[in-house]
Amino acid sequence: MIDTATNTVVASPITVGSGPAGVAVTPDGSRVYVANQNSNNVSVINTATNTALVGSPIQVGSLPTGVAVTPDGSRVYVTNQGSNNVSVIATATNTVVVGSPITVGGAPFGVAVTPDGSRVYVANQGSNNVSVIDTATNTVVGSRPVGSFPIAFGLFIGPAKAQFAGTPGQTNCAGKSVSALARHYGGLSAAARALGYASVAELQGAISTYCKG
Repeated sequence: MIDTATNTVVASPITVGSGPAGVAVTPDGSRVYVANQNSNNVSVINTATNTALVGSPIQVGSLPTGVAVTPDGSRVYVTNQGSNNVSVIATATNTVVVGSPITVGGAPFGVAVTPDGSRVYVANQGSNNVSVIDTATNTVVGSRPVGSFPIAFGLFIGPAKAQFAGTPGQTNCAGKSVSALARHYGGLSAAARALGYASVAELQGAISTYCKG
């Protein structure tokens, strides 16, 4: 473990499975999930003690590589390169959920969750496409062709730079932007979540900055 304030190692290496690859931390910082490619499992580390939790590691598919945690911390999505699927782990029990794994494209590598937690995007390096998973049903709801050998390892989804409906510099810019967002998303709270803002106030601040030009 490395202390980011000093960039020095402050704890001994933590033993996990064989061939650790992808790593993801829960939003509350209490747990770390590590995909172990060679042992086909996921280790779960308690950050308070820097030791593996009871019940860890969790058996998943073949050659697990990418790991992503949902924004609410309830699920972990793990890409299995060797079995062309995605395992879903419930963090409350650290067990693979019913209906998992989910079949995706060839040799899935990178994985990321949208800011609102509704979709998971999986980069399939073997089939040159990206699978889209609906987290409500844990089913593939779409596929998008991309370039050759996509990897997209690590965090590759984030809120785009907002382009609001109002025109910067005009007196009605903020009002027009708010109205358009509320109408499109069914309210400002839903708009804030969909666009990756932590709160309505943060979204309104971004609108204010945008409208000032």
